[in-house]
Amino acid sequence: MIRSSYAGAEPYVTKDGSEIRELMHPARHGNRAQSLAEATVATGARTALHYHGATEEIYHITQGLGRMTLGGETFDVAVGDTVCIPPGTAHCVENTGPVVLRILCACSPPYSHEDTALVKGDSERQSDDDRRPDAEAHGGSVLCRHAFTVRLAADQRQ
Repeated sequence: MIRSSYAGAEPYVTKDGSEIRELMHPARHGNRAQSLAEATVATGARTALHYHGATEEIYHITQGLGRMTLGGETFDVAVGDTVCIPPGTAHCVENTGPVVLRILCACSPPYSHEDTALVKGDSERQSDDDRRPDAEAHGGSVLCRHAFTVRLAADQRQ
């Protein structure tokens, strides 16, 4: 049996600027094909616009309110919302609420810094090497082609 505890997951700041707790990751826990983490974004903060070349992510909002950019779309997220982020799709999230924004992040293949690239022009923390090769063809931004969002809010179920 592979098991972990929240208390045993030491937080660290990831490449996009969010604080992460790896709840399950092959490098630490011995599972094989995916990772699960909790990301937190402080009130008024925003993660750096970034993408993952190989990893598909699923975000599930467990606390707070935010504004998410996913490819060419920007939309609000709240508790209960789940968002699929296809590989290669630029994304970031801003905390627009009065409390810490908490997001469960499932990644397959598992999260790695090496698969994370910051989008040029979005953050002072990146270098010229952190640019998606085809971004120039899209005016310096990465377009969303296959993203979908599952909104669980009552007003979206109608």
